[in-house]
Amino acid sequence: MSAETSLTDLIRRAQNGEAGALQSVFEITYDELRHLARGRLQGAGRSAALDTTALVHECYLRFANAKRLSVEDRVHFFRYAGRAMRSVIVDLARGARRAKRGSGENPVSLSTTISESTSAGEEQVLRVHDALDELTQIDPRLVQVVEMRYFAGMTEAEIAAALGVTDRTIRRDWEKARLLLAQALVN
Repeated sequence: MSAETSLTDLIRRAQNGEAGALQSVFEITYDELRHLARGRLQGAGRSAALDTTALVHECYLRFANAKRLSVEDRVHFFRYAGRAMRSVIVDLARGARRAKRGSGENPVSLSTTISESTSAGEEQVLRVHDALDELTQIDPRLVQVVEMRYFAGMTEAEIAAALGVTDRTIRRDWEKARLLLAQALVN
């Protein structure tokens, strides 16, 4: 039995509510999820509050809290993991923005050295997230392609299989999404 068949079997068992199956899914995919998380966090200037391990563990918690794994196979699992990673990163960026704005606390004067040390990374994450939400109104498949390629690190062939289209369609969708996102981020 291949690793993919084994993972697909575990996913099905987790869908049926088998105790420990979801844990086994994450044990099998842990190294790959860490690789994906590292790619999402690399060079993005995020705070130390979120590292590769924390991102993977937050994804696991979101899967576990969902109570039911609603994916069909390995490709769909990593697609969903990419969406979960995006959600975790956006939530952290929103929290950082709230904290910067005082979170309802009394304002305190800050020196310029402290304000200069805060990263613009959170703002960029939120701008990309908002741009993806706008792109959903134009073409939801483009957002799926971005999530699977950027956030889940899937190949064009894997995305094509997951969406039931050709590799060439995915390449066109990726280029179109990149252009639309670039335009949205400039405005």
